[in-house]
Amino acid sequence: MSEQRTVDFWFDPVCPYTWITSRWMVEVTKVRPVAVRWRVMSLSVLNEHRDDNPEGEWGDYMWAPVRVCAAVEEQFGQRALGDLFTAMGTRFHIRGDWGNLPAALADAGLPEGIAEVAESTAYDEAIRSSHAQAVALAGDDIGTPVLSVAGPGGERVGFFGPVVSPAPTGETAGRLWDGFLLLAAVPGFYEVKRTRTEEPRFDMGD
Repeated sequence: MSEQRTVDFWFDPVCPYTWITSRWMVEVTKVRPVAVRWRVMSLSVLNEHRDDNPEGEWGDYMWAPVRVCAAVEEQFGQRALGDLFTAMGTRFHIRGDWGNLPAALADAGLPEGIAEVAESTAYDEAIRSSHAQAVALAGDDIGTPVLSVAGPGGERVGFFGPVVSPAPTGETAGRLWDGFLLLAAVPGFYEVKRTRTEEPRFDMGD
């Protein structure tokens, strides 16, 4: 049996493509010996020094979900953070319910009162610290998600993406993971990319 690998998965819960990639990673854990370590990053932090606001009217709202995520990670740990990400993604991206953070917490079996931190800066330093770790691995000209695995020498290497839509399932998900590991093992590999031609699809692919 292959040795279990741990992948660090940095996410901002408001990003639809991040949500889709996360569902791929959940599928990967079913067909490969992989454990996911969920981590928070912030599109608000990523874009805060830009002259334009790529998120438009969403910019002010976007701090709220990631603050709640950071509070849950600190108070309840990794598994709870993963459960909350699933609950948030289901409400945000599948149901279109963007405003009900207490309900997302309840869906994850967590205290609804944690939603109060959405308007607080109490966890902003923790968010920035976690975000900085992702940027240190993948660079500052990236987005979310960032995935990191151990390279050939044991050092952590990180990449933005993959961006995939819809999320592959079963052995197709496993083969994409295998390819990701092959690329991550190549010293000096940086990027492959093509233009997205469709809106994000939240159904699961083959």
